[in-house]
Amino acid sequence: MPVLDRQAVREPVLPPSLQGLPPRSVPELRPTPLQKHYINLSVIALICGAIAITALEMGVPLGSPLVKLCVLIGAPLLFATTADAGLRIWRSAWAWMPVNPGRGLFRLAWFGATVVLLVILVAATWTVLTA
Repeated sequence: MPVLDRQAVREPVLPPSLQGLPPRSVPELRPTPLQKHYINLSVIALICGAIAITALEMGVPLGSPLVKLCVLIGAPLLFATTADAGLRIWRSAWAWMPVNPGRGLFRLAWFGATVVLLVILVAATWTVLTA
């Protein structure tokens, strides 16, 4: 399968019906550190989470070795992929600020939500591992 590298940023050629409207996107200039591995890591975290949640739904206690093992494998991967997504949101927010400050602030709000979710993930992981 061919490797798709980033292409140079070029000025878009808009049809007459779209000329004069605000831009719909801002090009991404740098890839995030985990971009090539993002899907694979997310799938592993998803499978670990599904196993742990299914075990808990079936009555396995929170401190069981199965749940702890799934959390030990899945939580760091989920943290890394969420942090990588947060980095992309952060870069997007600042890329939008000069073009459309409203969209930039909207993306900063999403970044704030991502940080809150990372804090909740750390707390939940700590709860399971100390149970």
